[in-house]
Amino acid sequence: MLNHTKKIKEIYEDIQRKLYYMIPEKWEELYLYSSFIEGKKDEKKGELFFYYIPKGIFKKKPVNVYEIPSKFNLDENQYLQLVQILYNRIKELREEFRKSESGEMWTNITMIIENSKFKVEYHYEDLKNNEFSSYERHVIWRYKYLNIGPEQVSKEEKEILKRYMLGAKTLDRKETYETGIYIRDIENIVDYTTEDTSQNIEYEEKQEQPKRKNQILMNNQDIENDEN
Repeated sequence: MLNHTKKIKEIYEDIQRKLYYMIPEKWEELYLYSSFIEGKKDEKKGELFFYYIPKGIFKKKPVNVYEIPSKFNLDENQYLQLVQILYNRIKELREEFRKSESGEMWTNITMIIENSKFKVEYHYEDLKNNEFSSYERHVIWRYKYLNIGPEQVSKEEKEILKRYMLGAKTLDRKETYETGIYIRDIENIVDYTTEDTSQNIEYEEKQEQPKRKNQILMNNQDIENDEN
């Protein structure tokens, strides 16, 4: 059982505030994924993405965080700085757990906000030796949490889901934390600024994999931005 200290709960609240701030329209549900892969000499690689469901009478299509700048005509560089700051905050969350936990540390996290509830799932998968690539895990995650199934995706992604569904399933260790949303009066303005102007954010095209527009890989302070 993970120890949710006062400091950790404060980080939860700050992450919630950042998420509310980063979405410039009313929404009903939000699903976030973030991962951490330990490398050599304390090098850490990982990724972050989230989707939200816009508020409306009818169920709307999930919006990917990396679509927001073009959707709302925002400065992409400034917005990606906010994404990096959010990822750094989740990294701080992991380090706080490391201080109080002596066992195996979780490798990826899913956060869900819906019905005024904040839910966190901690997973312990071996991402470094996983049979699925980062992008394939993204496709599988969307299927599990956003119900984006084979009938809604490309031929390539359909094959990924087929391999996942027909493959052997391993027992996934998971711990869950849930609480209410207590924060109020959160701004979600479109005139984005950031207090942390010291972030060194670089953009590099990843050559060894097909380019994807809906995923940014994190490597310490660097962001690899794959776009179509």
